[in-house]
Amino acid sequence: MKPQAPPPASTTGRTDWIRSLGYQVGRFVRTEAAGSVLLITAILVAMVWANLSEANYHEFWATDLSAHVGTARITMTLREFVSSGLMTVFFLVVGLEARREFDLGTLRDHRRVLVPFAAGVAGMALPVAIFLAFNAGTATAHGWAVAMSTDTALALGLVTLVGRELPEQIRAFILTVFIVDDLVALTVIALGYSGHVEIAPLLVALGAFAAMLILQRVRRVHCLAFPAALVAWVGLFFSGVDPIVLGLVAGLVTPAHVPERERLEDAAGSFRRFREQPTPKSARLAALGLNGALSMNERLQSRYLPWASYVVVPLFALANAGVSLQPSFVAGALSSPVTLGIVAGYVVGKPFAVILIPTLISWFTSGRLRPPVGWAALTGSGTIAGVGFTVAVLVASIAFTGPALEEAKLGVLIAVIDSTALTWVVFRLTSLLRPDRRMRALLGDAPEVPELVVPVDPHRDHVRGNSSAIVTVVEYGDFQCPFCGRAEREVRELLSADDVRFVWRHLPIVDVHPRAQSAALAAEAAGVQGAFWQMHDVLLSNQDRLEDEDLLRYAEILGLDLDRFHKDLTNPRFADRIDEDLLGADLSGAAGTPTFFINGRRHYGAYDVRSLRAAVMHARDLAEATTRAG
Repeated sequence: MKPQAPPPASTTGRTDWIRSLGYQVGRFVRTEAAGSVLLITAILVAMVWANLSEANYHEFWATDLSAHVGTARITMTLREFVSSGLMTVFFLVVGLEARREFDLGTLRDHRRVLVPFAAGVAGMALPVAIFLAFNAGTATAHGWAVAMSTDTALALGLVTLVGRELPEQIRAFILTVFIVDDLVALTVIALGYSGHVEIAPLLVALGAFAAMLILQRVRRVHCLAFPAALVAWVGLFFSGVDPIVLGLVAGLVTPAHVPERERLEDAAGSFRRFREQPTPKSARLAALGLNGALSMNERLQSRYLPWASYVVVPLFALANAGVSLQPSFVAGALSSPVTLGIVAGYVVGKPFAVILIPTLISWFTSGRLRPPVGWAALTGSGTIAGVGFTVAVLVASIAFTGPALEEAKLGVLIAVIDSTALTWVVFRLTSLLRPDRRMRALLGDAPEVPELVVPVDPHRDHVRGNSSAIVTVVEYGDFQCPFCGRAEREVRELLSADDVRFVWRHLPIVDVHPRAQSAALAAEAAGVQGAFWQMHDVLLSNQDRLEDEDLLRYAEILGLDLDRFHKDLTNPRFADRIDEDLLGADLSGAAGTPTFFINGRRHYGAYDVRSLRAAVMHARDLAEATTRAG
C-alpha cells in the first residue's frame, strides 16, 4: 500500500506537557492585562462611591469582622481583612513569580541579577529621598515608604495595554525589576511598620510555616498545607508582624521546574491503570500522578493567579481608592508635601533611577554587564515603574491617618496617570522608527541566555535548509505524535525562506507511542544511506502505519539497500544517538512533543505557520540587530 498523508488538522493547539518560561510569563502578563482593566474599574467605582456618599463608603469598609477560637479572638475591619488577609494571596503570587525567575528565567544566570537588582533598589531609594526632601522635619516624614514600591500587577497590565505587541523579553525584564521592588518593599513593611512583636505567637507562626513546607511536598497529605498556612497567618497576626509577609515568603521558598520525563511517564502509567480499572482509588492515584508531574510553583500559580488578579486586587482597590475630589481638598492636596513628594518620587525619581543605573553599570563594565533590553525598553520600564498603587496605598494606610492618608492616595493616583501617559509616549515614538532600529531600540544587543542546552552541530545533527541561515528552528519530535505530524506541514512552509534552517531531534515518548522508538531507528538507518529526510517525511505522513513490515516497505519505496537497512535497525549506535537526543531534551526542559527552539529560545504556544513565522521573524530581526551592533 502506498504511504498516505494524514487528513488536515488544526495546528493551533499547545504542547500539553510543556510549561516553559515564555508561556508562564505570557500567561502572567495576559492575566494582569485583564486584571488591570478590573483594577482600574474598581478604582473608578471607589472614587465615584466616595464622592457620592463619603460617609457611606467609609462606614461600609469600617464594618467590624471577628472570629473566635476558644479564648482567642481576631477582630478587624472589612478594609483590614482585605488589606492584610486577602492581599496575602496577591503577595503569594508575587513570591511565586520571583522564585520562578530565579529557577527558570533570566535570573538563573546569576550574572544577570546585578543589573535589574541595582535598578530596582535605586528605583526605590531615589523616590524615598525625594519624598523625604519634601517632608523633612514634618510629622509625615515617617511615611517615606509610600513612595517606594511599584505595583507589579497594575504596571504589567498597563504596559501591556499601552505597549501592544512588545517582545516577551521586555515584559520579563520589567517583571524582574518589579520583583526586586516588591521583595524590598515587603521587607520594609515587615521590619519598619510592624508594631511591638510578641515572641510566642511568632514562634507558633514559624512552626506552622515549617509544617506547611513539609506537608506541601508530601503527595498524600499536601492538602493539609493550607490549614498549616492559616495557622501561620493567625500567628503572625497576633505577633504584630503584618501577615501579608507570609504570602511573599511562601512563594519564594516554592521551587519551579519543568516537568521531568520520568514523572510524566509515571503519570501516564497511572492514567493507563485508571483506564483499565476506573475505580475511585485509581482515579485518585491518577490525579495525584498528573498533579505531581508539575512543580508546586506552577500548581499554586494556576490556582491563585486568577483569584489575585480578578478578585483580590480589585477588592483592595475598591476598599482603599475612595478619595474625595472636593475642590477645596484637591487644591490643598496639590500643595501638600505628601502629595508632591509622592508624585515627584514616582514620576521623576523612579524613571531617572531605573534608566540611569543600568546605563552606568554598562558603561563602567564596558558592556560586560548590561540590561537585556534596548534603550527604548529601558526608558519604558523606568516610566511604567512610576505606577505604584497596591503596596503604596497599603503603606499609606499604615503610616497615615486623616487628611494625610487621603493626600497620599491622591498622589498615588496622579502618579499612576502620569506614568502611564509617559510610557505610552515612549512606546508610541518607538513604533515610528524603522523596523530594524525599532527592534534594536527594544531588544538591544545583549546576548541572551540560551534555553537550548545542546547547541546545533551541523556534523551531527540532521539539518534541512540553508546551512548558513541566520535562523535555526530545532524540533524535538516523535514520529508517532499526531501533533508533530500536523506541525510538519507548517515547518515545510517556513523552509521556503532562504534564511531559515530546520533541525530534527528525537524525543520518542514510548509509553504513549509504542512505535516511536522503532520509527526513530528507521530514520537513522535511512540517514546512513543519505535518506534521513525522505524517511522523516514518509514516517510523519503515515503515523498509523509504523509496524516493522511498514518500515521495511518504506525503505523499499525509497530505494534503500534493504539488507543494510534491516541490519542497521538493530545497530546499538543508533539507539545511543536517540538516547543522546533524549538527554539533550531533558537538559533543555523539553518534556513533550513537539517542542520548538528558535535560535536557542523555546517557542511556546500554537505551532501553526502564523505563530511560527512570527517567532522566526522576531528571531531574524534580533539576529540582524545583534550582527549590526557587532
